[in-house]
Amino acid sequence: MKTRTVATVSAAIELGTGVALIIGPDLLAHVLLGVGLSGGGVAVARIAGCGLLALGLACWPSRDGASPQAFRALLVYNLLAGLYLGYLRVTGSFTSPVLWLACTLHLVLGILLARPAYVGVLAAKAVRPNMQ
Repeated sequence: MKTRTVATVSAAIELGTGVALIIGPDLLAHVLLGVGLSGGGVAVARIAGCGLLALGLACWPSRDGASPQAFRALLVYNLLAGLYLGYLRVTGSFTSPVLWLACTLHLVLGILLARPAYVGVLAAKAVRPNMQ
């Protein structure tokens, strides 16, 4: 899979999730986790939705592709989100079958983003002059 495609898919998922959290945070929590949200949880979920929307927009690839910073941001987010969703499912706190799907999707995207993020770091090091 092309790196631009991986970045676009990941950014699109974050955009969609952000919009879903802003519009219907209780519904998304019920589908993903199998539980509803309290009043404070709805407010926090909407703020998280704003953050995911911003992440998706900031990491959306241009015609030239995604920047190394975008790959790193999406990499870190997807790996952490995948690990945390897996933790929630393994501990038995939440039992929705959709949780495994979300966990797997984030981890796969994180793995696919790892190589371009690493290559971007190496390229940035090669361009920087040695400071001695």
